[in-house]
Amino acid sequence: MAVERETADADTLDALRARDEAEVLRLVVVGSVDDGKSTLIGRLLYETGGLFEDQIAQVRRASRLGGELDFSLFTDGLRDEREQRITIDVAYRFFSTHKRHFIIADTPGHEQYTRNMATGASTAELAVILLDARLGVLPQSRRHAAIAGLLGIPRLAVAVNKMDLVGHDAAVFDAHTRALGEFASKLGFEEVRYFPVVAPQGDNLVQRSARMDWYRGPTLLEYLESVPVGRRAPQRPFRFPVQSVLRPDASYRGLAGRIVSGRVAVGDAVQVLPSGRRTTIAAIDTFEGALSHAFAPMSVTLRLAEEIDAGRGSVLASPDALPKVAERLEATLVWLSEKPLDVTRGYLVKHGARLASTRIEQVQARVELATLEEKSAPTLQLNDIGRVAMQCHPGLIFDPYATDRATGAFILIDAITNATVAAGTLLGVQSAPAPEALQSRVSAEARAQRLGHAAAVVELGAGRREQAYALEAALFDAGVAAVVVDDARAALACARAGLVALVADELPTSTRQLLADALGARLIDARVAADPLALVRAAIR
Repeated sequence: MAVERETADADTLDALRARDEAEVLRLVVVGSVDDGKSTLIGRLLYETGGLFEDQIAQVRRASRLGGELDFSLFTDGLRDEREQRITIDVAYRFFSTHKRHFIIADTPGHEQYTRNMATGASTAELAVILLDARLGVLPQSRRHAAIAGLLGIPRLAVAVNKMDLVGHDAAVFDAHTRALGEFASKLGFEEVRYFPVVAPQGDNLVQRSARMDWYRGPTLLEYLESVPVGRRAPQRPFRFPVQSVLRPDASYRGLAGRIVSGRVAVGDAVQVLPSGRRTTIAAIDTFEGALSHAFAPMSVTLRLAEEIDAGRGSVLASPDALPKVAERLEATLVWLSEKPLDVTRGYLVKHGARLASTRIEQVQARVELATLEEKSAPTLQLNDIGRVAMQCHPGLIFDPYATDRATGAFILIDAITNATVAAGTLLGVQSAPAPEALQSRVSAEARAQRLGHAAAVVELGAGRREQAYALEAALFDAGVAAVVVDDARAALACARAGLVALVADELPTSTRQLLADALGARLIDARVAADPLALVRAAIR
């Protein structure tokens, strides 16, 4: 008996070990309101043992379906969600089978929360879109498919739900698959698969449906267990954005980060961007010990053979397949803010570990979601998708999103409020050169010589407008060209024109960092200065 128990324990350990080493599929599930998304996810969790007994008991008590479980209650966790019967926030669900682990991004279907859907889709390798068999392809279905395609999700699974409400009719299923298939064929998916399902009863989710014997394909779970995942990143050229520099003592200097693409080994040649310096990998360190090689998506610390300039925001890459470095770029944006895109305002680009100021030079086109045609537009509104020309400073180190999702994606941030206003993907370098006529022909040195002082930005702090105007008058009397402005973008423009800009507000940390990069010591913090006039005069001499 002891031998049998030991054998059983060993089998259990082997099973658990295999389970821990199984692949992970990250997927996003989207659908319009009332398409049955929450019910489908709840049923998958229930069928695969992804729920605790007390959760099942709680939902059984809360269900009002004559003793049947209301599977949507397993996922509608927030009170507001339950009351409105819609998903509001992105929630991540986890379950496993003996073949694979799954991470589901459960995202809202309501148009108002499209930004949340884009967030959940940004890391997914597969998207599941639900259609209501009675309604077919809705505008929001096209929007979800377009965003999934824009974000480079390679595979799309379309679950045509509520087939019981159309008599399990194969003709209805075929009509919907044709309608969405024609639209999805323009979005660049590697594969689109269709599944006729009834989520509450589980038809074709985990078990094949006897009521739709005309369907010969796999169940949705069988498909999720078999699609290729995470196998492309290690095949791409090596990319390692540096997150931080580790210097625990004088003898150790390591660059910490995650390999987002490709692989690297000790002794490999690498090039550091943007400096362009070349060196070799001296060591690969991890928490568990040193390695001879590593690959995406491992997080490691790399030591270089030479002490060369590389810090947070730098990128280590294969010398024979370098990423692009450019300031003037073309990109696609999903606009997520209720305030329309304003081409006169400054924004920030968060690209990996790099933060850059940016200006949207032009909205080149807005995508008409019904037809995917590009139409001219002066701006982008909430949930619009469009192609833009933008200028960044400093430039970005990137690959086009079509070839590398890790280095081709970014988010756009409002420079004043720090709110995320758009998700973007980089298409490439702007083909047209910058119009020379738009470039200033007056240097900062010439302006300082003419005005008799250097330019500066003075941060006075929130609610200090009266002090700002008093300082402006005092500087004017002292022969200094100064002006009170309302935001950081205006302040930077005034400084570039040679003036001293006074900001009666509290600058966000990221904006302060950008101004410091542009102005150095001439970004003056006068929030607690006893004599701001003396402080400013000393800085601009």
